[in-house]
Amino acid sequence: MAAAPTAARTLAEFATGLKYEDIPAAARERARQCIIDTTGAALFGSRLPWSRIVAGHARNCGGSGSSRVIGTALTVSPPAAALANGVCAHAFELDGLRKPSAGVHPGAILLPAALAVAEERHAGGRELLTAFVAGTEVMFRIGLAAKQTTEALGFHAPGINGPYGSAIVAGKLLGLDAARLTQALGIAGSLGGGLLAFAKAGNGAMVKRLHMGRAAEAGVVAALLARDGYEGPDTVLEGQYGYLEAYARDGDASQFTKGLGTHYDIVHACLKRYACHITAHTPVQSLQELRAEHGFNGDDVAALTIHARHKILSHHDIREPRDVAGAQYSVPFCAAIALYYDVNDPLAFSETALNDMKVRALARSLTLVEMSETEKGGAWATRVGVTLKDGRKFERFADEFKGTPASPLSADELRTKFMRMAGADARATQLHAQLTALEDVSDCRTLAIGSVD
Repeated sequence: MAAAPTAARTLAEFATGLKYEDIPAAARERARQCIIDTTGAALFGSRLPWSRIVAGHARNCGGSGSSRVIGTALTVSPPAAALANGVCAHAFELDGLRKPSAGVHPGAILLPAALAVAEERHAGGRELLTAFVAGTEVMFRIGLAAKQTTEALGFHAPGINGPYGSAIVAGKLLGLDAARLTQALGIAGSLGGGLLAFAKAGNGAMVKRLHMGRAAEAGVVAALLARDGYEGPDTVLEGQYGYLEAYARDGDASQFTKGLGTHYDIVHACLKRYACHITAHTPVQSLQELRAEHGFNGDDVAALTIHARHKILSHHDIREPRDVAGAQYSVPFCAAIALYYDVNDPLAFSETALNDMKVRALARSLTLVEMSETEKGGAWATRVGVTLKDGRKFERFADEFKGTPASPLSADELRTKFMRMAGADARATQLHAQLTALEDVSDCRTLAIGSVD
């Protein structure tokens, strides 16, 4: 009797066999929304100093190639473009995730890999979208299999599961067969990385931006090596010393292929409304709503309490961030910003807020309480309580926020966010129109993702 195929082989066979026509309309639409949103986030991020550092590295070390670094006039090799564009996409916490969480960032990891290879091969928009969906289906399942245990060990989950997804995207666009794509997954398993040390160090949070870029780059490298005959273990996911055993020993291997080809998990992708870590979205939204309803701001607050899940207390209770990235990762700091600034503007989460003494004082003084595991809601659920100096008290529970599958951004809201991120000029208008009709784009090199200078 022949041995059952490994998880990597099964995933590779799914990806190589996936056709655009196989993808349900709802999954195609969610993929298109994610691509539009991530492109806007990357254009916004391309202007930031940490993105420019990595773009300079791509220019100096990226060799020759026709893959563009988004927001610039640079063309480099596909791996170098994937690295730079992944950093741009995650440069200001504007890219999306999955809800319920699986520690995955589909846009900031998969789209940079897809664009890098698609441009090199002059692939069209339909090919890019199909590869993006294939990569999302694989990466989401690998993330789910870990059961949220990776980050308890100090690994940043997207840096670990991301290379598998980007290897699928790149490999499909390169035309790898299932055998070669299986090898690419085996190689990708040795290229992942990313530590959460910045969450406890109180400094150096800029490195978090790099994790998405490295994951995008790693998958492209893995696919190119596999194309040329390099090999990796086909048991990389479920085998001894593989992904689960190394990073998630309490994981569930059945998740690797559960519902593959019948349930399209990309419909669980969520888009962000605010430029902060996803764990801060429910308290930030609740506080913005309470402010609007009752007419107060941070100066009027006598006490603020946030009830949240254990991971928020263990990973996101940063009271004295030293840089913008650390502030965006801090739930107390983001909550304090929400009481003084219009958080619909990404620039609310900037150096101005970081150095605002009122914000810093409120972030220090608020109370963060762990919610009981029996209390309703998912991993991002919070309950905020506000006591004002005039004696009024307000409380709000939230498990959903604008941008989740249960409360999606409308087409107008998505366009407004895109234009705000991309620059609201003629080039941004052209690019939004191209991405909205992505399947009609015959060559991804015609997408208007070039210089924003």
